[in-house]
Amino acid sequence: MGIRVFNVAEKHSVARDVSAILSRNQGGLRSRDGRSVYNKIFEFNYQIQGQQCHMIFTSIHGHLMELEFEDRYRKWHSCDPLDLYHAPVRKYVPQDKLDIKKTLEEEARKCQWLILWLDCDREGENIAFEVVQVCTEANRQLNVWRARFSSIIEREIHQSVQRLGRPNQLFSDAVDVRQEIDLRIGASFTRFQTMLLRDAFVLDFAADGRNVVLSYGPCQFPTLGFVVERYWEIQSHEPEEFWTVNCTHNADDCTASFNWMRGHLFDYTCAVIIYEMCIEEPTATVTQVRQRETLKRPPHPLSTIELEKRASRYFRMGAKQTMKVAEELYLSGFISYPRTETDSFSTETDLHTIVQDQQQHPVWGSYAQRLLDPGAGLWKYPSNGGHDDKAHPPIHPTKFSAGESNWTPDHHKLYELVVRHFLACVSQPAVGAETTVDIDIAGELFCTTGRVILAKNYLEVYRFESWGGSIIPTYTLGHQFTPTTLTLDSGVTRPPPLLSEADLMECMDKAGIGTDATMHDHIQKLLDRYYATKDMNTTRFTPTHLGEALVMGYDDMGYELWKPYLRATMESDMKAVSIGTKNKDEVLTTCLQQMKACFQDAKLNKTKLFEAMDVFFERTNRSAANEQHTFGEVVRRCNLCLESDMVLKRKPDGNFMVGCLGYPQCRNVVWLPGPISEASVTTTVCSNCTPGPVFMIQFKFRRLEIPMTFSVEHLGCVGGCDDILKQLIETCGTGSRDILGVSGRGRGSNTSSSNFQQSIPRQRTCTHCRQTGHTSNNCPSQASRSRSARSQGTNQQGEPSIPCGSCGNPCALRTANTESNRGKKFYSCQGCNFFIWEDVHNERNAPSSNYSNQASAQSRRGGRGRGGRSGGSTNGGGNFVSATGETITGRRCFICQDPSHFANVCPSRGM
Repeated sequence: MGIRVFNVAEKHSVARDVSAILSRNQGGLRSRDGRSVYNKIFEFNYQIQGQQCHMIFTSIHGHLMELEFEDRYRKWHSCDPLDLYHAPVRKYVPQDKLDIKKTLEEEARKCQWLILWLDCDREGENIAFEVVQVCTEANRQLNVWRARFSSIIEREIHQSVQRLGRPNQLFSDAVDVRQEIDLRIGASFTRFQTMLLRDAFVLDFAADGRNVVLSYGPCQFPTLGFVVERYWEIQSHEPEEFWTVNCTHNADDCTASFNWMRGHLFDYTCAVIIYEMCIEEPTATVTQVRQRETLKRPPHPLSTIELEKRASRYFRMGAKQTMKVAEELYLSGFISYPRTETDSFSTETDLHTIVQDQQQHPVWGSYAQRLLDPGAGLWKYPSNGGHDDKAHPPIHPTKFSAGESNWTPDHHKLYELVVRHFLACVSQPAVGAETTVDIDIAGELFCTTGRVILAKNYLEVYRFESWGGSIIPTYTLGHQFTPTTLTLDSGVTRPPPLLSEADLMECMDKAGIGTDATMHDHIQKLLDRYYATKDMNTTRFTPTHLGEALVMGYDDMGYELWKPYLRATMESDMKAVSIGTKNKDEVLTTCLQQMKACFQDAKLNKTKLFEAMDVFFERTNRSAANEQHTFGEVVRRCNLCLESDMVLKRKPDGNFMVGCLGYPQCRNVVWLPGPISEASVTTTVCSNCTPGPVFMIQFKFRRLEIPMTFSVEHLGCVGGCDDILKQLIETCGTGSRDILGVSGRGRGSNTSSSNFQQSIPRQRTCTHCRQTGHTSNNCPSQASRSRSARSQGTNQQGEPSIPCGSCGNPCALRTANTESNRGKKFYSCQGCNFFIWEDVHNERNAPSSNYSNQASAQSRRGGRGRGGRSGGSTNGGGNFVSATGETITGRRCFICQDPSHFANVCPSRGM
């Protein structure tokens, strides 16, 4: 009978199809049931390198084993999540696969050889070693072999069984590393987040909030980070008007549109001056004519990520659906293995045979015939994309089909994409003749380009791409003409769009997040966990409130757990393990130590997660972390939004504050001294503060945390008149967080309200200049302020001041303490938020000042916050700032300062 060979495939369909191929003309194929009703056993005879073999072929379903913590650590409340970084783990066969395990053991005992027909990537290699472990425990004499194949076609299957090798231990080790890292990090953060937040907030997106899992994955979370960061960038974008000069010329029955070489200007005055120069001398002179042949090159051979990206762009097909359909086409033998990082063909691949298979297709068959015709000159060896996973070739067609009866529209689309892409990558590039013309009008340069396609080549078959061009008139060097149109046009800067699925996969690919086989799973997890939503028409992603809150919380901690850097480093280390340049245990130890430190810090700063969740969700009356929340006692009507009440609250960190109930639409907040142990609102009304009534608060301070000169009991006012509270804040700090970062992300709804928030660090801070290291008694800026006070006036506290431009109240002179404006002085009014820089005020009131031009130029300089741009919009006499002096810019006309329009439509422009 010869050698008894036990063959194991990853899926039942592979075992069935490979058995059918190998048993053909070998005396027939017999099948019988195994222990698992879903995994039949096939038997047939076959010769391997001249040796007669009796082949026994069965299958498993993906991973045979799971990695899990030992039983005492598996329940969520059984240990501190921190313990999961060193808790014992084990690989075991789960209950639903015990029947498959028994089949492997029984059949392995009868055989001398074991041939593994698992997928030839790292994951498949790890599954192979799981099978080896089970089979060799039953039969230690087994001779273990590995069959490597990329498509289920007769030629390749026969070749693979005649060229058997050994399984790759390094590939399997790399997967073991990833599994353990993901298990420990994911389980620890998931338990931490879920137990901390799930019961504390009303999660209205789920029918049963008690069953919600707030999962954290080392790949999933950076993927969410890409979505949130783009959303923040869009929300914080401030539209800004610009101007550009455009020129067209009609001749020879065609039109040339010339682009201004400056692009555009944000300064209207400068743009008008240049435009008027061009109008006065409109003759255009051709300064340069360049003609050259250009090429549009075909795409590289198709990898998994490119398949997913192109299916998303061309067909609006999601990555998950793309891989599902591709897997079905592969298992049916129509395309090669669809999970590959390789985008270059081996010289051993018979590319001509693959093209020959497509000659009979009714649509692209004629193109395939021309490719094989040497006289057509259309053939070109495909380019090298630079990636090779050493496991599978690029995705390509393996069998001709004009369309199967059981195919869905998605099967037709994906098969067509794979075939057309392959035919394109073995074709010559498209050839075009491009003409570029430069002209000069009154010293201003303009340019236009025209293109004519001389040979479409690969574009004939690759219908998904085009090479647009236009025909322009004939121009010669020195030729002069009068433009048909010469206009000054305005436009508005726009934010980038939300990330599409193709964009997101490209971000992940560039950052090294996930693998070609797992990217679509990480994206799907965002949708399953309610972290993001996807527009099915545009395939663009928007973060949900939950997803945004989680990223915001970790970002406020100062840790970039939502950034790709940590995971990219891990992926690089795993690849190093797979090629043998790093040790498995070394990588495990390093990664886990790093993430354990992050986890410990996250636990210490958990209040940041609560504060971020508070922005979007209501609190419940239950809390897993025993965090208490109250809407507080009313102190006054909010003096900013004039709609909601300001209430006394105690935050989760124990500190008191007075905040507006209109949050987050209104972000007005008053932070109180840190040493307060008790506080309650009284019925006593302050007689000084307006608008009223402002109810006074009875405070009790912790004696050891305040100077001896202050009383432990104090009836105080938060309206701004209480010097004792001011001195205690200056001496002891507030213990509060700086929530200006929240508004800087462009929350979307009334972001300007963040201008009124006040936040003072816990350490000693000067009330005059807002800088640390000294108090107001020895502030170095007071000498200069005294001199300024004599010329500008002083307020009730003796500080330099000027009258408010809006309400007339005194505006104190302050010093900004932000990175971009540190040390710069400004006047501000706490009552109406009027603001002006000191130097702007001095220029405005100086004799013969040319304020308007200077202010306009100044307003267009300076940086933005998160996701911002250089070059801001104007705000009248000066920019509004937050309590820390951070510039807050907004949309308004720089001519009349009216926020309802831009300068290009200002009724005062010509005055």
